[in-house]
Amino acid sequence: MKEENDFMPMHTILVVDDEAAIRDMLCIALEAADYNVIQAENAQQAHAATLDRNPDLVLLDWMMPGTTGLELLRRLKRDELTEKIPVIMLTAKAEEDSKIYGLDSGADDYISKPFSPRELVSRVKAVLRRVGREDLDEPISVGELVFDPISHKVSISGSPLNLGPTEYKLLQFFLTHQERVYSRDQILDYVWGSNVYLDERTVDVHIRRLRKAISVAGHENYVQTVRGAGYRFSTKLAHA
Repeated sequence: MKEENDFMPMHTILVVDDEAAIRDMLCIALEAADYNVIQAENAQQAHAATLDRNPDLVLLDWMMPGTTGLELLRRLKRDELTEKIPVIMLTAKAEEDSKIYGLDSGADDYISKPFSPRELVSRVKAVLRRVGREDLDEPISVGELVFDPISHKVSISGSPLNLGPTEYKLLQFFLTHQERVYSRDQILDYVWGSNVYLDERTVDVHIRRLRKAISVAGHENYVQTVRGAGYRFSTKLAHA
């Protein structure tokens, strides 16, 4: 049995389509290419899954009952927590105007149905490379702190830290969203997910635990309280 720190993450792809047969086909192709796949059959499920799981890429069907894929795309691009997640639109609309409309709305690529599994996987790889989403698998260093998502380990000055799973994800959020202030609600959505209803004070408790865990050589000062607004991770004001 593997220890938690031996976990090796794969890229996670969210597949959004109202037709189960198409979702299954996409999942088979992506899993064969060593991607972790999650599914949603409508925009509401997809939005919740995006906040819960922070996928590396979203494959999004344009035409769905209720809220369309295009409307969901615009919502994702308006939210600072999801705006950088790349989206590939899947659609039977092959007209040039439709393609341009989708790209102008924020899509990173556009695949017209029908398409082959090989083309799909190739497009996914190309978009991940182009937008730099794959960089999330590279270690992040701040001061003497090193966060390594490949080995799932965190260290300061070479000494490993013992972080709980929530503190690990909280630190990952801060390191990938530095120098910006986030409210407790925003942090709750990202770390715990939009479908989990917790008191905002839960964030405060885990912030204290995180600060204690990284309290070596002043690194706890990077996690800063912004009175009346929330928290931010910043090196600029750490020693002010």
